[in-house]
This record gives sequence, C-alpha cells and structure tokens, in this order.
Amino acid sequence: MFHSQVIRQRKTPQFAVAVQEEFLLVDRESLDVIVEQPPALIQSLKDHLGEKIRPEFLGAQIRTATGFHEDTEQLADEAYQLRMQLKDLAAEFGLAPMAAGTHPFADWHRQRQTRDGQQHAMALELRDLSRRLLTCGMQTKVLIEDPDLRIDLMNQVSYFVPHILALSTSSPFWLGAATGLKSYRISAFSELPRTGLPDLFDSWADFEAHTGVLINSGMIEDISRLWWDLRPSSRHEALEMRVADACTRIEDAIAIASLYRCLLRYLYRLKLKNQRWRSYARMLINENRWRAQCYGIDAGLIDLGTGEIRPYKQLMVELVEMLQEDAQALGCTLQLEHCITILNRGTSAHLQIGTYKSAVRAGKTEQQAWEDVVRLLLDMTVQG
Repeated sequence: MFHSQVIRQRKTPQFAVAVQEEFLLVDRESLDVIVEQPPALIQSLKDHLGEKIRPEFLGAQIRTATGFHEDTEQLADEAYQLRMQLKDLAAEFGLAPMAAGTHPFADWHRQRQTRDGQQHAMALELRDLSRRLLTCGMQTKVLIEDPDLRIDLMNQVSYFVPHILALSTSSPFWLGAATGLKSYRISAFSELPRTGLPDLFDSWADFEAHTGVLINSGMIEDISRLWWDLRPSSRHEALEMRVADACTRIEDAIAIASLYRCLLRYLYRLKLKNQRWRSYARMLINENRWRAQCYGIDAGLIDLGTGEIRPYKQLMVELVEMLQEDAQALGCTLQLEHCITILNRGTSAHLQIGTYKSAVRAGKTEQQAWEDVVRLLLDMTVQG
C-alpha cells in the first residue's frame, strides 16, 4: 500500500511520443541505393529540416525525427510531412526515400560510411560490421520522466518486443535473395555488440552502475552505444523501443508507435494498483523474438502464461482489446485498431514477397522482379 501511495504522489507521466524513421536513399533510374550522399543534398536537408534530419552510418541512409507529441494526429502529421519534405528535396538530385528494413538487391560491400558513421566506427572498432548495416528501423520514444519508473517499465514491456517486431516486419530480402525471414534486418543488426533484449535492472541506480563500467572503462562513450531492442534514451527522459523494422506505410508506423505507447500506460496503471506484468526469463522472450523475426504475424508466439503457442493474430486481437482504456485516454483508438488492419492485409514483408512472386509468375527476370518491389516501396513510402 505504501509503495502505491508513493507512486501516486509523483507526477503522472503524459506519455508524449516521438518517432525516428530511417530511410534508404534510392537512385530513381537504377533503383539501387546510392553509395554517397551529394554534399549539396546534405546541405539542402540541413537548411530545410535542421535537427529533424541527419545522416546515419552509411551514405545510403537518412533519418528523420519528430518532436514529442501528446496528440497522435499531430505526431502522424509531422511524421508524414517529414517524409514528403525528404521526398521533394531528394527528388532534386534524382533520388527517392524508401522505407523498408532492407533493400531487395543492394550490395552493402559498396557502401561508404558518412562522417558520423566513421566516428561511430572508430569509437567502437566496428570495422566492416558498420558497412553491413545497410538496414533501416523505426524508433519510438515515450516520455517517462521518473528514471526508476523508466527502468521498471523497461523490464516489463520487454515481454512485448516480439509482438512489435512481428507487426513491423519489412525486410524479407537481402543481396538479391529471399531469406525466408520476415525480418532479415534483425539478423544483420545482431552482429553488433550490445544488441538484443536488455538485461533486467533493479533501479535506475542499478542501470547506471552496470553501464558505468562500460563508460568508465572506455568501452562506450555513453548509453547511446547500447543498441538494445529497448533502452532508456540518451538524450531525453524517455524509453525508446528500437526493435521495429522501418514501416513502409506511414499509418503502420503510427499504429505501432501507438501500440507501444498504450502498453506503457497500461503497465503504469498496473503499478498504481501494486500489480505488474509477470517477469519471464530472457531465453523465453528470445524464443518469441526469433519466431517474430522468422514468421512475422504468420505463425504463433508462445503465450508464456500458459506455455502454449498461440496464433499471433489471436494474441494481437486480445492485446488491442486489453489496451482500449489506454487508447481512449491517449486519443489513439483508431491508430491502435489499425494494428488489426495490418493483421488482415499483411505487413510490408508480405507485400514485398507477393510483388516479387507475381512478377516472376508473369515471366519477368529476377532483377526485374526486385525492381518491381523497389518501385512499389518507393510509392508507398510517400502515400498518406
């Protein structure tokens, strides 16, 4: 009872949300990714978008970042406008942004690191691993001002990392081959150190003590070098979900951000009642993470409460129903329910695989089929 009273005396989180989206810059003629961004494009992006856009590791990558919003419609509008501005500015150089976890046939061996990428690589001695990161994801940040609450919610919401990954899958192809996975991006990214699920921590002080060993020993510069699926933000009082593939459709991106936001509010409400989501061994959650990476929404996840594999679609429908109160309070009911739309028509990975197979059945070469996939992705990236 005392613990619950202490929580109520603290400021209630507003759960304001921001999204960062990574894109690949594609040459409109070759439909391949570029190797290096034209300096004039970089300057144009800085002039028009300022801190809302920045290069990533590689010349083919670019990232946009919204501000924090309590209003979901405002978040969606800013994210969409950033996509459109990026499209218009890139078009002046014969380029276009593509939102997907991977490019169907691009070769990472040709990639060059940006200046930021070189700095990261030198600091972490990533060597060729940094060039292999020809992948794109989406990060969702939710403001949780209290650091101990941030850690407590991170421990609990880790259970849902596989659910979010499955719904976002958009990377079935790599180097001109079908990988058999719905999210190959996760495989490529997992070659880096300090990736995957975060450890469990007792408090913010416990988190700082453990990460302090890496910082004080010179292994990492700060906690931004922790590339976990889920982590405290290094720049904001926020909890950052990083597991999602880049979402081709803007409405899918906002739906997944809203799902994550609602989950955090739900877990906070449990805490006010002296309740919490049960903690499970990381080996079990990792098994679900693998199933999400491999099958996306097509197969089941282990319901760790019962120990049985249940269809993903059934689990997501139950999850959306469970979060209705939170969606109403946060004003994102329609966005949360869009998760069911994704279930019914498939993720970007389904779209890409279907487009490729249709092209091959129509008698096109493999290269022509890959190009059909890229054209579709470019079009859908800027639809709204």
